[in-house]
Amino acid sequence: MEFNQFLDLAKIRESCREYDPEREVEIEKLEACLESMKLSPSACNAQPYFYYVVQGEDAKNISKYFQVGTMNSFVKDVNAFAIVTEENYNLSAKIGSSIKNQDYKSIDIGISAAYFTAEATSLGLSTCIIGWFDEEKLQKFLKTKSRIRLVIAIGYAKDDKLREKKRKTSDAIYKIVSEDK
Repeated sequence: MEFNQFLDLAKIRESCREYDPEREVEIEKLEACLESMKLSPSACNAQPYFYYVVQGEDAKNISKYFQVGTMNSFVKDVNAFAIVTEENYNLSAKIGSSIKNQDYKSIDIGISAAYFTAEATSLGLSTCIIGWFDEEKLQKFLKTKSRIRLVIAIGYAKDDKLREKKRKTSDAIYKIVSEDK
């Protein structure tokens, strides 16, 4: 593997807000995204999350749970969603989280979503991570009491044209620290 392949992937991954409602997402591609997510690192390998994948008519039916006024109105055209719940730590991650006063679950869920969405991009799919939704209605639909942390919209973009990425300057978000500098 060449080292620039991931950077190239990162450059084309974006939050899609215009999906092609006619193109269904192939189950094989969803399974590949889930397999990649499963390989993501987590504190003490606890993997404190569970992914529910909803597609087809069920996805269309629950899309209303992600819309608040005009916020997320694009979801009506999405053919698949991955709904991520927060689950329990294993004992070592629980102890480490308590001792270090760190929320490893949120970090681990974020990393798993990054792996999922990166794999989706590599397969020609588009995604958007959604944090605004009706949690109670989704819990009822999924028959779970687990906390829903995020939802990933998955589908094919209506238009393959990439938007210009707006990012902070390098100086604003990182610094390389070494004895030489």
